Amino acid sequence: MEIYGGLPRAVPEDVGISTSRLARIAPVMQNYVDNGKIPCALTMIARRGKLVHFEKFGMQDIVAAKPIQFDTIFRLYSMTKPITSIAVMMLYEEGHFQLTTPISEFVPYFKDMKVYTEDGSAIVDAEREVTIKHLLAHTAGLIYESDRDNHPIDQRYEDADLYGGDLASMIQKLGDIPLLHQPGDAWHYGMSTDILGYLVEMVSGMPFATFLRTRIFDPLGMHDTGFSVKVENADRYSKVYEFAENGNLQQIEKVHAATGPLSFFHSGGGGLQSTAADYLRFCQMVLNGGELDGVRLLGRKTTELVTMSHVPPDWLAPKRTGTSFGLGFSVVTNVADTHTIGSLGTCSWGGMASTTFWIDPVEALIGVFMTQLVGADSPFQAQFRTLTYQALTE
Repeated sequence: MEIYGGLPRAVPEDVGISTSRLARIAPVMQNYVDNGKIPCALTMIARRGKLVHFEKFGMQDIVAAKPIQFDTIFRLYSMTKPITSIAVMMLYEEGHFQLTTPISEFVPYFKDMKVYTEDGSAIVDAEREVTIKHLLAHTAGLIYESDRDNHPIDQRYEDADLYGGDLASMIQKLGDIPLLHQPGDAWHYGMSTDILGYLVEMVSGMPFATFLRTRIFDPLGMHDTGFSVKVENADRYSKVYEFAENGNLQQIEKVHAATGPLSFFHSGGGGLQSTAADYLRFCQMVLNGGELDGVRLLGRKTTELVTMSHVPPDWLAPKRTGTSFGLGFSVVTNVADTHTIGSLGTCSWGGMASTTFWIDPVEALIGVFMTQLVGADSPFQAQFRTLTYQALTE
């Protein structure tokens, strides 16, 4: 059987998908490219462990008129987080800690944390320790932005220059900043997963990047995934774009958290670069219950735990209606409330440059969408999902 894009390729009808209905994807994506709404798109769909759709549109470098390729390398940004979370759960399975273990047992900077009061006018003692589960579920009180007007925590994060050193210095700086809320009392997306990357270093005794490469990427055959791009692969590395004031796409010259032209900060929350095919292999491992091609990273029950709801859905509303959060993934808890086609238990996440994926355990279905556009406000991700599901026939 032909292997293409990391998985065996199949005729769509062999896995209950209509070829003619899949053909609806291409004109929609091409229209986004032609109208200057995205620089490029790479779309992948797999069902029952077989690849049924892999198409590309647009340019990975607009100025050089260089088309996107099937092996183009993309900045994952926050699609790093699910990978880091799986790394943590691998160590959990080895008996190094429990989910309720305080992170301070491994990272002393988070002992005796302080917390802002709700209005930010005062700082009080944390009522409980930050646990590993708080970090996995983003309920620790760490942030990217507070979403609160003139809250002092935002200035503290800005002043800290978190990416100005190495991973250890980042974590130490985070430990000096009070939490936005009491640990375990609310969901707030933020830098929790960066701390988990440091936890992997402390527990495994090896650099975070080395752990990911030797324990996840090499075993799964994800050879184009890492915190840097090999010089010989530089021509496969996509540029990243944003919208200029005139509404046209423009290349971002200074990319967030980049440590060089081909490398990113070794951050558990957003430093990896990868291909769509590599990421599909990671997704298939999760869908398979922790195993792919004879390589088992997690046990079946652990994978179930990772991809189930751990946060009250109303904590994520109104931005993410119909979803909860697992241990590194968003999880669908009410399909109707998501306002799109899907299944209960579907887990997913995305990245700052408009990349996204989803894993549907009910339909044994995976979708991966890659582009490189920061600040996008467009339904192309949701439309790709709709166009995928409408093609199912079985």
